Amino acid sequence: MRLKKFLIFTFVIINFVGINQSYSIEPDVFVQSTVNRASEALNNKYSKEEKIEKLKQIASETVDINGIGYYTLGAYRKNISDNEINQYEMLFEQYFLKSFSSRLAEYSNPEIEVVSKEKLNENYTMVSSILVGTEQRPEVKIDWRIYTKNPENPLIRDLIIEGLSLARTQKEEFSSIIQSKDGDINALFSILKEFIK
Repeated sequence: MRLKKFLIFTFVIINFVGINQSYSIEPDVFVQSTVNRASEALNNKYSKEEKIEKLKQIASETVDINGIGYYTLGAYRKNISDNEINQYEMLFEQYFLKSFSSRLAEYSNPEIEVVSKEKLNENYTMVSSILVGTEQRPEVKIDWRIYTKNPENPLIRDLIIEGLSLARTQKEEFSSIIQSKDGDINALFSILKEFIK
């Protein structure tokens, strides 16, 4: 009986320690795990609506949506109120998740292979991968800019597809929209709301 109690006690302690112990995740392992999850979500056994919901969930857990949102707003962030910042955060998250999931949902089981990683500094690692080519599409080089300030929770900050930064492209697009209305942030809000509908 004592042995049984001891084993149960030991089991509980091990699990308690395991739950509270933190582990760092290597950026290349993180990226491969993320793309594997996305590939599974794009399995043809799911409807397009189910794929979109699964992809939104993956993006919410693996992408630094707020970080990308602040970057794409650029210098305009300094000139708007806290209320407008809050509104932008909410709109950008909805915009990003819809844009990301609806575009990716068109793919059928994309095969992405991680090939290397390069630590840029304490906060960032670049992970290189390829989208394997098929008869329908050529091979595509994709680099992932991973934010690693918290090594236990790496997050995607940008995708560079064949040398083109998606975050920078988005920033330029948003800047163009705001500039066209003499710096009025509401012009961007209107377009984001229209897209989200």
